[in-house]
Amino acid sequence: FFKFEYMIIIGNKKYVLKYMNTTKSKLIEAEAKAKDLFQETVKRNWISPGISEDELSKKIHALAFEMFQTKTHWHKRIVRSGKNTLLPYSKNPPNRVLSEDDILFFDFGPVFEKWEADLGRTYVLGEDPRKHELKKDVEECWTIGRDFFRSNKSMTGAELYSYVCKLAAKRSWGFGNEHCGHLIGKFPHERIQGDKTLNYIHPQNHTPMNEPDKNGNPREWILEIHFIDESLQIGGFFE
Repeated sequence: FFKFEYMIIIGNKKYVLKYMNTTKSKLIEAEAKAKDLFQETVKRNWISPGISEDELSKKIHALAFEMFQTKTHWHKRIVRSGKNTLLPYSKNPPNRVLSEDDILFFDFGPVFEKWEADLGRTYVLGEDPRKHELKKDVEECWTIGRDFFRSNKSMTGAELYSYVCKLAAKRSWGFGNEHCGHLIGKFPHERIQGDKTLNYIHPQNHTPMNEPDKNGNPREWILEIHFIDESLQIGGFFE
């Protein structure tokens, strides 16, 4: 194979990418746009006490169209705050209004030119040290988990899930979900892949993560870190 680098420009930012298959390069482009979407949300000062989760979610949806002309999201948009941050993606808690010294997380999956992005970020209002520690830990442990996977890409989803749960315990958090990530790809990846357990970094997924899909194509993964403290009723999320 030839090795080379190429540059993509998204907004006013430049990204240099090494040679890779088309799927991975398209997913990286989509993820870069999702990051820009989150940064613009922060820049517009929408994340503030008094706004509801639903209202903030709708603003982000409209912003995605304003910035990238996309209205398609491959999964439900999530803005969770306060005690709602304890709950995983599958739950649907009542709408909540952000308060002073709140913690919240975002999980949204816009589709850019038929390619899925998936972004999770935690945001803290105020100066509560435990909440800021949680935000820092989910970000750091995502990197640690990613590097662990890169050290042995033939590990199973069950092995990576077990490792991530141990990371949570090591930092005195609980882990907040039954899985710690999933496949990502060309929309809609879930209907293409079939078996739901094999779509996830799940304790019952004993298939090597670098095994190709049923069509012989490489599979690409998104890692999710969701740490919680049930006594404080707070959670943090990063993907």
